[in-house]
Amino acid sequence: MSDGDRADLGALFARVTERLVEAEAPLLAANGLTMWEYVVLDRLSRRPAPNQLTLAREIKHDKTRLITLLDRLQKRALIDRQRDATDRRSQTVSITDQGRALHATTRAAIREMEDEFLAALDPDVRRSLLAALHRLAPENGHVPG
Repeated sequence: MSDGDRADLGALFARVTERLVEAEAPLLAANGLTMWEYVVLDRLSRRPAPNQLTLAREIKHDKTRLITLLDRLQKRALIDRQRDATDRRSQTVSITDQGRALHATTRAAIREMEDEFLAALDPDVRRSLLAALHRLAPENGHVPG
């Protein structure tokens, strides 16, 4: 395929993302989570958020809509929010043991689906793809030059 015949990178990523989102939806639903709830649990599984604003920024979610989402997660005992002793207006957000267990169960189901999704690729190609994606989309958002 010549470069002129190849779809733009954004279009290719959009098609792959659409397929992955469709495949994840029933897995999230089976675990009683929305995509954004899973994103919050996934982020908090790494470390607590110093405050809700930082969490909203890190996951790229509207800060005003995040509060309702956190309320739902806290009501289900999946997260905990504690007032910051030095700034009573601020709340730290952390995952509970129950939230960590649900995240692990959901993540395992997602990983299984991803393995099936990537099964069409040769193992070396799969490893190279994942390594390239991690390089292009590092967790800290800074792509090395």
